[in-house]
Amino acid sequence: MGSNASDSAMLKSWRKNAPSSSSLVRLSQLANDKYESPPFSSGGHNWRLVVYPKGNEEDNGMGFVSMYVECLSSTTPPIDVFAYLTFFIFSEEEKKYLSIQDVEVKRFNSSKTVWGLSQALSIEALKDRAKGFILYGELHEFGAHVKIVSRPDSFGEDLPFHKFSWTIRDFSLLRQNDCVSKTFHMGEKDWTLTLYPKGDSEADGELSQHLHLADGEVLLKGELVFVRVNLQVLDPRGSDHLKGWTKGWIMNSTKAMGLPQSMSLDKIQGAYLDREGTLEVEIECELENSIKNHPFF
Repeated sequence: MGSNASDSAMLKSWRKNAPSSSSLVRLSQLANDKYESPPFSSGGHNWRLVVYPKGNEEDNGMGFVSMYVECLSSTTPPIDVFAYLTFFIFSEEEKKYLSIQDVEVKRFNSSKTVWGLSQALSIEALKDRAKGFILYGELHEFGAHVKIVSRPDSFGEDLPFHKFSWTIRDFSLLRQNDCVSKTFHMGEKDWTLTLYPKGDSEADGELSQHLHLADGEVLLKGELVFVRVNLQVLDPRGSDHLKGWTKGWIMNSTKAMGLPQSMSLDKIQGAYLDREGTLEVEIECELENSIKNHPFF
């Protein structure tokens, strides 16, 4: 059961309203460490909540609660069903549901019937009695909501392609912890690229690069931008480029996307600087059209 969780961004909030499907689960009575809810209906289709309270290790969920929605409806010929997913865990302490929203629309069909989040909530948080997720005894309340939507205009299409090259002169003489490129335009937005020669706070000792919305760029309420990024540090003497890639959503809560590239500063200075000490960085991006009025905002 896979989620492609790395492609998703999560928004967490507290809500009073109960979800479409909600079930009390006693962990000690689970078979195969997995819970499957009774079917529930949404948008003319039948669904099932699937929870791995101890994590779905096959989907990189070790140490986390993994939560999925499975579409039980089958049609011939198969049709696509597009939906936004929200998962819930009730807290007795807050008297509310922790709402964990996947901001990316999911496409369900005969070849892909299950979507969800492999790392919805840490197991440590689930077991922390101060947070109130343990109701009484070993009971937990999990839930899900499925919102059916029409096919997004850009879904499955090739995304717009953009390229930016950055020359960093006298790289070995840099004394600051970060280096920011000039502003460049991609899609409807202005962006900058920040390079951390000695690594950022999450990748100490590794060369790191972050793509940011430029200062002054403002995302509207409900606006999201999906970005696929290929980053290269060019080899000035051949084709052994240092490559990395990442993808995800740019939103008001992030406005940036980082990518650590594992290579020591000494090796970069020895192999990736030309005779003048110049470092060449190249970024290639694909942007999905901004999404306005997202239902979770």
